[in-house]
Amino acid sequence: MLVDDNEFTRAGFAMMLEAEPDIDVVAEAGDGQAAIDTAAKTSPDVILMDVRMPRLDGIEATRQITAEHQSVRVLMLTTFDLDEYAFDGLAAGASGFLLKDVTPDQLVTAVHAVHDGDAVITPRITRRMLDTARWPAQVDTAVGHGFDALTTRELEIARAITEGLTNSEIAARFVLTEGTVKTHVNRILRKLDARDRIEIVIRGHRADLT
Repeated sequence: MLVDDNEFTRAGFAMMLEAEPDIDVVAEAGDGQAAIDTAAKTSPDVILMDVRMPRLDGIEATRQITAEHQSVRVLMLTTFDLDEYAFDGLAAGASGFLLKDVTPDQLVTAVHAVHDGDAVITPRITRRMLDTARWPAQVDTAVGHGFDALTTRELEIARAITEGLTNSEIAARFVLTEGTVKTHVNRILRKLDARDRIEIVIRGHRADLT
């Protein structure tokens, strides 16, 4: 589902996605409230969600949709300069950020990644997240970074996650199956007491893991 108050933006994304044989655009919405209503009717797998919209912004829409439909994955749409309010979208349940200047290949890769359970967060966005005070405080609740509790392989994978690699990219780098990578990721989350994959990215950068 595409959610943006600019119909031309929606049309552009729809054109990119509909060119893929395994992706269907099942619905569109022009504001956050319409997104909530439409998601309830169409049950999309992935939602591309703009941040600033009339009636209800994308952050609150994301919070309500992910609370009601836990299987739905949300990618926040942000401008090239990065709307810092989009950081709050991660706390609201989003699976990452997508820049509005995204290429067709990047868009398709991002949609597939979040559908498969990955998070999408590019290095330049991560850098901006670390530089801003608006990053949700609850992300840094653990004492220390905790990476010393990981095995050598888990540390390698945590470093790859921090770089922004998806599970499939990590599998290719270390010649592992995606199932094995997912098992390692789950163990890393548990050992770090991390909320999600995005927290690994943030803590990894703070620990200078890259």
